[in-house]
Amino acid sequence: MKLYSLSVLYKAEQKAVLLKAAYDVSSFSFFQRSSVQEFMTFTSQLIVERSAKGSRASVKEQEYLCHVYVRNDSLSGVVIADSEYPSRVAFTLLEKVLDEFSKQVDRSEWPSGCPASIYYTALDDYLSTYQNPREADPMSKVQAELDETKIILLPLAHEQLLFTSGLVLVASASHWSPPVTSRPPDGALRDVDALCPGAQKCSPWGAVLPACAVQMLVGNALSQ
Repeated sequence: MKLYSLSVLYKAEQKAVLLKAAYDVSSFSFFQRSSVQEFMTFTSQLIVERSAKGSRASVKEQEYLCHVYVRNDSLSGVVIADSEYPSRVAFTLLEKVLDEFSKQVDRSEWPSGCPASIYYTALDDYLSTYQNPREADPMSKVQAELDETKIILLPLAHEQLLFTSGLVLVASASHWSPPVTSRPPDGALRDVDALCPGAQKCSPWGAVLPACAVQMLVGNALSQ
């Protein structure tokens, strides 16, 4: 994301008067900077001239996105940025700058003013500060933190779902038991008694069978 220019203008009857401007053309080559700055000044004036009072708009111009805000008192502002820069932050910046400008510069100076005669030095600082909308705008910072939280929570939720599914499978398996008849066949009991003397006295019909008897019963049941 990149901000290239921030301008304050006055919308006169015939044309837009540039009152103050700040530019960041450091991303262009040295030989292009002068022409790029002139292009941005011309574009800002043209957009204000074609915009109605009390309006806000975002205009696509080549690879740039121009955000314009014209107040009802004809004081206007234009931000030229790349297409990735959030429009909401651009208009927040314009509203803040125009409000501050109107308080510091007398209204009588607007129609006939020019960058050399108008004393207002905050544009360069605003242009620098708002290069990173997350740091300059509280809402953008909150939104960025929410987006980062979503990115973290999504894989965690996926892992939790897998873990929970595994627990359900384990729990289901732990509650399974082979079907047991009301009483094992007599042959099975004789085999158990031969393997574990006295096992019938400790049968499920009296107490708990020893482990060896359980193994014997299950083996016989499976072989039948």
